Amino acid sequence: MNRMILANLVHRPFRTMISVIAVAVEVTLILLIVGLSVGMLDDSRNRQAGIGADIMVQPPNSSLLMGVSGAPVSIKVADKIMKLPHVVAVAPVVTQLSTAGAVEVIDGIDMDSFNAVSGGFRYLSGGPFQGPDDIIIDDLFASSKHLKVGDTVETLNHEFRISGIVEHGKGARKFLPIKTIQELIGAQGKATIFYVKLDNPNNADEVVRAIKNIPGMQQYGVHSLKEYLSLMTSSSIPMFSTFIDVVISIAMTIGFIVIFQAMYAAVMERTREIGILKSLGADKLYIVNVVLRETIVIAVAGIILGIIFSYAARAGLRTKFQTLPILITGGWLLRAAAIALIGSLLGAFYPAIKAAQKDPIDALAYE
Repeated sequence: MNRMILANLVHRPFRTMISVIAVAVEVTLILLIVGLSVGMLDDSRNRQAGIGADIMVQPPNSSLLMGVSGAPVSIKVADKIMKLPHVVAVAPVVTQLSTAGAVEVIDGIDMDSFNAVSGGFRYLSGGPFQGPDDIIIDDLFASSKHLKVGDTVETLNHEFRISGIVEHGKGARKFLPIKTIQELIGAQGKATIFYVKLDNPNNADEVVRAIKNIPGMQQYGVHSLKEYLSLMTSSSIPMFSTFIDVVISIAMTIGFIVIFQAMYAAVMERTREIGILKSLGADKLYIVNVVLRETIVIAVAGIILGIIFSYAARAGLRTKFQTLPILITGGWLLRAAAIALIGSLLGAFYPAIKAAQKDPIDALAYE
């Protein structure tokens, strides 16, 4: 049977190739889009954790994704938090989402308080802000845009001089003086998040309770770093899981339609062959087995090719867009393979049943 299956696939190389490529596209679509979505979420979580704060305080109804909600409150909240026991430093930050050219989050920081919380930047070249029109960028953004200290970049419709390039991993990829970004977005004296450094991270739960007991701050989003990291999952982000489900559904539909069409056409072309097999004693289960095993061979080849395509595409995108995080995990490799295999088998099931039901006399007489 295996020799016959391989011979059938080789006998129709173009149709086999199209079917394999369709499954490969299905796998690549799942791995790249899901990998990009999960990668961006993981990258955001890691960069927030890299700041080194023990507690994060956000205004009510703020999103866990930095810069998305933008609900500024008075910067004086930092003074209230600073008075609490165990609090060593509080860094107010203005986060602004920019969609000019690319989607990016820009942080407006007060250098002294931010350094007190984070331990300071590791400068690869240049140094801190020298004036209100200076900007600090991380090394990945600088490399992707071929920028160096002293160059000018446009951000929030304003020209800034690059004063320093720092190692990535502490918040955003672009940093502006907090007063400058407040003026640009019309939020003077406001902040969108407060990073809190404690004398001991073990006191985080106690300080979280104390912050929520401050009059007027009961509805604020106050999270210890440990809690924040646990919340930054696909199930915690609104509509994230729905988006992933939609992507998978589209990909599975592509594989289903192409496999269905290919196997249905193959069954119609091989009507006489099926009649010969039945006349030689092949039962319905044997015929179904032949069709489904052909589909499995196509699906496995497509899955392998799709994984190769995915890694090649990720490498190409990373070369072109160095700040674009695409995370391909072993778990999603298995899921994409299972989805492609199941979709292919579903697409081949009806053609297999139709082939098994053919009358051998009619099939032998078929021209």
